[in-house]
Parts: sequence; structure tokens; C-alpha cells
Amino acid sequence: YIGALGARVICDNIPGLVNKQRQLCQRYPDIMQSVGEGAKEWIRECQHQFRHHRWNCSTLDRDHTVFGRVMLRSSREAAFVYAISSAGVVYAITRACSQGDLKVCSCDPLKRGRSKDERGEFDWGGCSDNINYGIRFAKAFVDAKEKKVKDARALMNLHNNRCGRMAVKRFLKLECKCHGVSGSCTLRTCWLAMSDFRKTGDYLRKKYNGAIQVTMNQDGTGFTVANKNFRKPTKTDLVYFENSPDYCVMDKSAGSLGTAGRVCSKVSRGTDGCEVMCCGRGYDTTRVTRVTKCECKFHWCCAVRCKECQDTVDVHTCKAPKRAEWLDQT
Repeated sequence: YIGALGARVICDNIPGLVNKQRQLCQRYPDIMQSVGEGAKEWIRECQHQFRHHRWNCSTLDRDHTVFGRVMLRSSREAAFVYAISSAGVVYAITRACSQGDLKVCSCDPLKRGRSKDERGEFDWGGCSDNINYGIRFAKAFVDAKEKKVKDARALMNLHNNRCGRMAVKRFLKLECKCHGVSGSCTLRTCWLAMSDFRKTGDYLRKKYNGAIQVTMNQDGTGFTVANKNFRKPTKTDLVYFENSPDYCVMDKSAGSLGTAGRVCSKVSRGTDGCEVMCCGRGYDTTRVTRVTKCECKFHWCCAVRCKECQDTVDVHTCKAPKRAEWLDQT
């Protein structure tokens, strides 16, 4: 009873949930814990993928939408965030099912008996990841908010949510254990396992690069390409409506933190280079002394001993915009 009461209090106090999400939260409080873990994971992944970019997936107001104002604009960054967050929920729930953390699901019940692949026949055994349960719950929970409103942005979010869910399934791999004389593979026991979440992140990052700008079709049921020279989006393409801001200066209405104070590379010509990162404003250089382990030697048996070395490096950080430039943007 206290558990149920606790779940109700907690779910009622999570800001931003719609009714259907609140009901699911109250019915499955243990799954919500997994969703929370999944959120940490996809935020880390998003920040890893964009660590060298002006928009680096940092949160703005750290509000309940996690990414603050950046989500108001229907940009390709919003498309990526919806996809990777949806993927993170699938990943976390599926993993929790396999680990036995949830009462409502366990290993994939359909992976029983015999099957075959290009190497021949095998027996299903072990614990296959129950990805279909993860996808079903993520669809019900994450999509509930978008189904409350029937507008273009909701349709865009639903499309990108689906891309994220299917991206996790794409990287399921068959893992096998050999049985037989001295480990020969005359008999195999196999199970399906999810790949590391980094693979999903890398895949969705490529989809972000190739995201397709769209507009709503006339009857409001789907998309048409904004530029007739581009191909039509498929179910695996990320879609967006609006061009992104340049993210050079802080502009809360556009969801931009600006790049003032960001560390950049003096020698790189890429997006992490000072010229691009600092938007031509220039950079400050600070001399920093770092202590690192060096000249490590292995001693028998079994220790590694290192010396501590000091080296002095220059750290470059982007200058803030001049006051007038700053006022124009806010």
C-alpha cells in the first residue's frame, strides 16, 4: 500500500507528464526508475556525439524537458534529441527486463527451441533481450505526449521517436556458446543481445547529418520535402521543419547557450577549431600545468609503477561577444 501511495506521490510531482504518462508511472514505478537511468545514459551519449560542436547538447535551464528551450524550435537538433531519448528509454527498459529488475517482463519468451543462421542450426538458450517489450513500453510512454495534440510538431516528434526506437533493434546481435568435443561448434546455444548504446548513438548521429527538411502535406497527415531536389524521407530518416540557429551567442528563445568560454583547438580546421567554435570572435589563451602519470613500468608480479610528470599546456577558450552584439540577440 505504501509502495503504491509512494508511486502516486512521486508520479504526481514529475512536471510535464500528461495523463497517460502519469497513469503508466503509477502502474509501473519500477519501470520509471529504469527510464530515469536511461535518461542519464542518452544525455551522456548526446553530449559525447556533439562534444566538438557549437551546440554540445548542454541543458539550458535544466528544466523537466531536460533540454530546455532548444526543443521549442523544430530543428535538426530537436530531431536528434527526440530520437536518442526514445532509443535510451528502449535500451534501459530492455536491459532491466534481462537483468530481472522488473516484475512485468524478463527474457524474450519467443526465443525458445531451435533456429538456424548462416552457420547452421542452433538452440535458443541463455537470456535473449526482450527488445519488443522495451519498444512497446517506450512507444506507449514517450509517444503519449505527442498524441495529445494533432499538429505538425507532434507528427515530427512521433516520426523521430520511432527512428530512435528502431535504431536500438537494428543493432541486436546473435551471441553463441559452443558445446561439443573440446569446444568445437557442433552444438551451439545462442541468444539475442543488444549492442553497446554507443552504436545507436553513432548511427543516429549519421542520421542527424543526413536529416531531411520537410513541410506538412496538404491534408496534414504526413510530410513532403521542403526542397524538391531532395529525396523523400523514409521511416529511418530524421526529419525537421526549421533551420537551426548558429548557436554562437546566448539566445534563450532559440535554445542557444552560445560558445563563450568553450574550449577550442587552435590547430583544428574542424568544428572544434577556435575559428569555427568562437564564431570569429577570437579566443583567450591560458597556460595550465597538468600532472600526468608517465614512464610506467610493469614489475613482476603484479604491479605497475609510474612517475608523475608535469607538463605545461596552453588552453584556448572562446571570447564572449562584445556587449552590443550580445544585446542584439537577447
